[in-house]
Amino acid sequence: LPKSGGAIVVCNHISYVDPLIFTHFLYDNGRAPRYLGKASLFKLPIVGRVLLGAGQIPVERETADASNSLQHAIAFLQSGHLLGVYPEGTLTRDQNYWPMKAKTGIARLAILTKAPVIPCAQWGAQKILPAYSKKIRIFPRTKVKVIAGQPLDFSKWYGKSEDPIALEEATAYVMSSVTKLLEQLRGEKAPAEIFDPKKSQLPRTGNYKKDVK
Repeated sequence: LPKSGGAIVVCNHISYVDPLIFTHFLYDNGRAPRYLGKASLFKLPIVGRVLLGAGQIPVERETADASNSLQHAIAFLQSGHLLGVYPEGTLTRDQNYWPMKAKTGIARLAILTKAPVIPCAQWGAQKILPAYSKKIRIFPRTKVKVIAGQPLDFSKWYGKSEDPIALEEATAYVMSSVTKLLEQLRGEKAPAEIFDPKKSQLPRTGNYKKDVK
C-alpha cells in the first residue's frame, strides 16, 4: 500500500464484519481508511454517529444522490486520504461467495481522479458472520486472510469517464483482479462466468435471506 497520498483500495464483500477486518488490515499497513457506505447505516442511532464522526461517506444507493457521494469521494482522494470501496455495492449474491458483477462507480472514480487503485481480497469473514445472518460465530476460532495486489493501470481509460463501454471494461478489470487474489486465498478457481444480479431473480440490494437466523 502507498504510505501516503490519495489512493483507492477495493475488496470483495462477503459479510457485515468485512469493514472491521479490512480496516484492521489497512491500519496494520500504516493507513487509516475512509469508506463509502450505504446510507441506511448512517441512520442507526449509535453506528450512524460513529460513522459520521469518523468521516465516512453515506451513499444513497440506486438514486441520483449517489453522484453527490462521488464528489465527496473525489474530494477525500484529492486531500490525500485512503478510500476503501466495495465495488459490488452490497454483499455478493453469489451463493459460493465469489465476487459478483460490480457497479461502474469505482471505474468512474479511478478515471476521474487518476488515483492509485489497489485490489485486495479477503476470506474467512463469512464464517464469523454469514451473509445476512444475525448470529456471530466466535467458536471455533476462524482464521481470516486478507491480501493486497499491485496497483492497477487505468491509463487506457483516462478521459473516458462518461463512456459506458469504457466504464464496463474498467470495472470488469477491477473485479477480475480482486477475483484472482481471492482464488489465491481460497486455493481454487472462480466460476468462468461471474454472477450478474441483473440476470437473476434476486434484488440488487437488501436482505434476500429473510429466513436466515
